[in-house]
Formats: sequence, C-alpha cells, structure tokens
Amino acid sequence: MTEGAEQSWARPVPVIGDATSARTRREDPAGWAMGAPVVEALEAVVGARRDIRRFRPDPVPDELLEAVLAAGHRAPSVGHSQPWRFIVVSDQSTRDRAAHLADAARLAQADHLTEDRAARLLDLKLEGLREAPLGIVVACDRRTPAMGVLGRATFPDADLWSCATAIENMWLTARAHGLGMGWVTLFDPADLADLFGLPEGVVTLGWLCLGWPDERPPEPGLQRAGWSTKTPLADVVLRERWSEGAPEQPISHLRGPDEHLLVAATDDADELLAPPDSLGVLDRVLNRVAALGERDIDGGTLVLVAADHPVAELGVSPYAVSVTREVTEAAVAGTSMGAVAAQTAGLGLLVVDAGVDGDEAVVGAAVGARPSDPRGDLESADALTVSDVDALLAAGRDVGRRAAQSGLVVLGEIGVGNTTVAAALACALTGLDPAEAVGLGAGADAAILERKRDVVAAALLRCGPALAGSESPADQARQALAGLGGPEIAVLTGVVLGAVEAGAPVVLDGLAGSLPGLLAARIEPAVQAHLVAGQRSRERAHAAVLRALGLEPLLTLRLRAGEGVGACLAASMILQGLRMRRLAARTVE
Repeated sequence: MTEGAEQSWARPVPVIGDATSARTRREDPAGWAMGAPVVEALEAVVGARRDIRRFRPDPVPDELLEAVLAAGHRAPSVGHSQPWRFIVVSDQSTRDRAAHLADAARLAQADHLTEDRAARLLDLKLEGLREAPLGIVVACDRRTPAMGVLGRATFPDADLWSCATAIENMWLTARAHGLGMGWVTLFDPADLADLFGLPEGVVTLGWLCLGWPDERPPEPGLQRAGWSTKTPLADVVLRERWSEGAPEQPISHLRGPDEHLLVAATDDADELLAPPDSLGVLDRVLNRVAALGERDIDGGTLVLVAADHPVAELGVSPYAVSVTREVTEAAVAGTSMGAVAAQTAGLGLLVVDAGVDGDEAVVGAAVGARPSDPRGDLESADALTVSDVDALLAAGRDVGRRAAQSGLVVLGEIGVGNTTVAAALACALTGLDPAEAVGLGAGADAAILERKRDVVAAALLRCGPALAGSESPADQARQALAGLGGPEIAVLTGVVLGAVEAGAPVVLDGLAGSLPGLLAARIEPAVQAHLVAGQRSRERAHAAVLRALGLEPLLTLRLRAGEGVGACLAASMILQGLRMRRLAARTVE
C-alpha cells in the first residue's frame, strides 16, 4: 500500500513504441505469442530447411530476391552494427571462377581425409555454383574496432555471428517461398575475397546458391548421404553448467534478490505517473533496493571503521598518524564530517575501532574490533596475520547484521595511509599496475606519490606468489587482506557479508570504501546484487574496482573525503527516491 494520494490517474500511453504496461504484461505473460497457426508454420519452415545442391536454371523473380535479402537485413546484429554486406552475383563467368575455386578447395581437403571419407566428400555435388541462377556472397565488414561496438569488446567475433543470423533468415525465407539455398564454404577465404576485390578488414562467410531447387530432399543431404546422423537433442542440452570433467563450484551461502521481487519492483515503478526510468541510474538502484527489502526502507546506518597502518611510517601520507584518532573521536562525538553526513542523510551511526594507534582503544560509542597480532608495513611484511583476518571478518559480520536492521548499510572508513593500502589491494584484485592505481590522495605531493608507488610495487612483488597460489577467489581475498589489507577494510568486508546475509542493501563509498564490496564478492559472489556504488572518487583505481564489480556510480563529484561522506550523500538520494515512489501519483489502465 502506498502513501500517495487516493486519486488515480490515467496511464500516459506512448503514441510510438511499446504501448503495453507492466500490468498488462504481468496479467498475460504469453500475450506476445502469435498464435498456433504461426507457430505451426514456423515449425514447418524450420523443419523443412535444406542445404540444396541441385538447381533449375529458371530465373528468380526480383521481388523474391528482394524478400530474401530483406529478411537477411532484418536479422539481429551485435550493437545494431549491421555488419553484413550482400554481393548478388548473376554473371556466369564469376560463378564459373567461384566453382573452380571450390573444386580446388574440395580436392585439397580430401587429401587430408581417409580414403573412404575422401571419396564421400568428392561424391558431394557442388554444381549448384554453376547451375543456380544467382549467388549471394555474404561479407562481414569488420573495420569498426571491436571496442566501438556494443557487445564486441567482450565477444569480438559477434559481428560474424550476426552475419550468420542474417544467412539463417535468408535461408528460411527462401524455403518458405519454395526457393532453394545452398551454403558453400569450400573456399580459401582469401581467394574468395580476391575474387570480389574485398578491402582489408572485410571477410566472407562463403557463397550462397539461390534458385529453384531441382531436388526436394526429405531430410538433410549429408545425413541422407550417410556422412553423419542427427544427434539427439538430449545429448546436446546441458543443465546449469558443463558437467564433464568440470571442477566443483564453491558452495554459495548467500543469494541475490529473488527474480519475482525484482520484476515486481519494476512493475510497481511502471505504475507511477512518470516515464519509465525517469530517474535514470537511480531508478535501477531503487528497483534493486526494493527487491531486497521485505519492508519499506526509510533509513539506514553508516558503519564507520577506523584503523591506523604501519605503512604510514614510510612517508606515504602528508598527515600525522595522530589524525586518525582525532577524526575517530570526533566521529564518536557525532561531529566529524562522516558523522554529520550520516545525521543529515537520516542515517544512524556505528563507529568501529579496528586498530587506532594509542595506548588504549577509542572509547565511547565505538565498537571494538582490533587485531591481536603484530602488523606489518606492506613493503617488508604482511599487513595482518591470517588469524586476525578471520577474526576481523567475523567481527564485521556481526556489525553488518546489526546495522542491517535499520535498512541501508552504508560504508565509511578512517585511517591515515589507507589510500596506499587500498591501491595495493586494487592492484592485486584487478591487475592494475601501481603507476595506474596509485593516486595523490588528500594533500599529497609528487614526492609522496612516488613513495606510494614504490611501496605498492614492493608489496605486490612480495605477495605475488601467495596470491597466485590461491586455491579459490575466496582464498585469494583472504590472502590479499592478510598480505596487503588494513584492519578497517577487513572489518568492512565482514560488514558487507553480514549485511547481505541479513538481506540489506549496501552502499559503497570511495576506493577504500568500495574494496570491501569487491573482496566480499570474491568470498560470496551473490554479494554483488546487494551492492550500490554510491560514488566514484578521484582515486585512480576506484573506477577499475567499480568496473570489476559491474557497478555504475550514482555520484561523480571528484570527492577526496573519506568517512563515508560520498556514500551518505548517495544514501540520501536513495531514501529520497524510495519516498518519492511511495508518494507519487499512480496510474490506472
């Protein structure tokens, strides 16, 4: 039940594009189906598609050629790049030259087969290249760099797959019209490219023979010729993952948001008197947050964890170590920047002393979670012992579960020198080079920057073998925390795990306040679905960490402040967005 006004408003229906609503789609998920006659016709066309090798010489009407080409041009393409080019060939001499190339390639391939297999190959009829009145050479224009096409940066050959879908569209359309099509790939690709003068970067997918068939095979030709048999469907369908010889997946103790709740959150947003996704990135975050909560979220807690670092003694920070204690005590008093940011955002505050230097722990409202063993300076010794890492993770889990009861769990940290620690961890977890990862931090100069880079490089060199020998991502995360991490980052990693276990969304902060999310996701992959990137800071490695998490930041303000300030600003936006959804006008069909 929403808090909005009782009056309902007519849903604005776009005059272009999709006019359906989420309510309509929810009530009739199968409403897009085209009906039994269309489905039966499609099954008939797909089942009757054949690779035709014998053709009649009768001409193909221009309107049918146009229909076949148009079907190819309607194919899906990666990033809507439409990389296909269709070269229509009717000239007899060109078809003769192509047939010559195919004959030579067929003989060359036969030389590599057994005598029986070679004989079967040579028995296959390729006269369609000469008999069919038309040839269509499908070429793929690959000259656009893969990074410039949505989807090709990760799968560079997706442009070729797109051209293959165009061929399938053409093939099925030809069959429906009674035309025959045969796909010939017995060519040296370079020879075929030379035949048509293709420029560098444009490649062919073979030659399509098109014409009226002089055969009507009841089953695929190679199957009928005994070349091979159709593999049963059950033999090619796998469930969940490759089963043969695959290593066992680690057991996951956590789960992402239920898909029904996630879709329900999107459906609910669709009923607002506003265009879909009108709040941009924030709308996506609100859907995720709404899907995670069993109740309306109207608040949260900033978990502010403080610790000092021996690496600060190596001259990597312009500030004295004593600043950590001063800021932490101000946080306990409610007057530090982070504490005030939490208060103004409507958040509670939990301060954790994870190893602030001094004769005794920070007192007051701070939670104690200090390491027990000696700590190293990264350059010459491990930052933490493995036993301390485990203890800090466990303490953080308890804090995370406690903070989750209030709604959002917002991360913040305090610690002079922790940008060096964070840069080292970012390099270990993302593969960044220290020269790329190490930033100035707050108030540093060129000399400090150079020292930071040297320390990070030395730490990575020292810890490299242990990290490379990790048995699993979870083990690597623990090893990275031990070798390179800080106590506050270890505690915050536990906070993330505990908060997610309790079902709460977690708002990350800057570099040091985002690494706990990445480390926790290595330990429990389902964590990622609970994370929100509150901001992207000035630290150079921060963008790489967010990319590794697959998160888009809500804010990009070039902040240098730690203490969860940026995360509190983002949390304030999230809480405001959730309240806007509860109060905004609703529509009806």
